[in-house]
Amino acid sequence: MNRAPIELTSFHHVYNRGTEKRHIFMDEGDRKLFLKYLYLLNDADIESPSRNMLASDKTETVVHKLVNLCAFCLMPNHFHLLLYECTEGGISKFMQRLGIAYTMYFNEKYARSGGLFQGTFKSRLIEDEAYLMRTIDYLHMNPIQHKDEEGAKMSLRKNDFATLDTYPWSSYRDYCGEILHPHILQREVLHDYIKLPKDYRAWLLEQNDFTDLGSLAIDG
Repeated sequence: MNRAPIELTSFHHVYNRGTEKRHIFMDEGDRKLFLKYLYLLNDADIESPSRNMLASDKTETVVHKLVNLCAFCLMPNHFHLLLYECTEGGISKFMQRLGIAYTMYFNEKYARSGGLFQGTFKSRLIEDEAYLMRTIDYLHMNPIQHKDEEGAKMSLRKNDFATLDTYPWSSYRDYCGEILHPHILQREVLHDYIKLPKDYRAWLLEQNDFTDLGSLAIDG
């Protein structure tokens, strides 16, 4: 999948995975650090993030963002982000920062060298409201996807939704009313484009067919 042209004031499904499909998150500390970087590296007023900045516990609101992060999901060997391009070149700059900073952290922690990710990030331009909503669903359902008997990438079982209620590494629970990632997420930008369900979990449970989500799948 080639990277889609990135357009200002547009939504993109952005993702990447470990080289040779290796795990990029080995423990809870890695995931927490990645989420911290999603916040710290989104400051357009900082030209080049320093090591001291990355080690900080900064929590104040970032005034000028490179991107708006609207949804996310971390899996053992890959991650998904729903980003809104709000600054010219913001997605590319943000993802470059994220890739470099996290690779440096990971290589130092695990005494390795070389690239961690399978090339540069991949992205898909989201061109309509229906695709935007289904992308949000797809990101959140990643922890409960299964392969069916024919080997299809996405086959979802409704009784697996209980897993999502306790999964801490996505924005699903924020969409269900919990406030877990207030400094990371900027869901409010979605309101100008789609009407989010008041009860997101109930809305998902009412859906009769999830098979079309398979078209959004990546080979993770």
